[in-house]
Amino acid sequence: MSEVCKKISLYLDTSVIGGYYDDEFKSHTQSLFKSIEEKKYDVFISDLTQKELLKAPDKVRDLLADLYIEYSIIKVSTESIELANKYLSENVVGEASKDDCIHIATATVNKIDVLVSWNFKHIVNIVRIKNYNTVNTKNGYNQLEIRSPKDEALYEQRV
Repeated sequence: MSEVCKKISLYLDTSVIGGYYDDEFKSHTQSLFKSIEEKKYDVFISDLTQKELLKAPDKVRDLLADLYIEYSIIKVSTESIELANKYLSENVVGEASKDDCIHIATATVNKIDVLVSWNFKHIVNIVRIKNYNTVNTKNGYNQLEIRSPKDEALYEQRV
């Protein structure tokens, strides 16, 4: 009897969507979006991502619709806000990075497999990842895999 394989779930933060058109990031980002179009992953964004996209240029704001990407929207919950505040109280990052914490907490609370970001300062940073996951474990949550689009080959190793 064969084992049923679950698709890997990805949470895309706003930087990944913006990276589609950015000269520095577009090669890896467009490759990831090709995989998403091929339905290799279950894709999630949050209502916070939607809110952040309202401030983006039209082509970035409209990208998901223009590519006909299938994705689900997760509402930022009270539980996510509480976990994000724990990251802040543990000094994982400063208060100015609260929205980054909300993205991470939302992905964590919703048991997403991989959060994907181009934010190397506050999110995809080995020290910060370790500290986010220390807070997650301390509070009864699973650890969250945090990667950039260039690490796509590693996503399959997560589950």
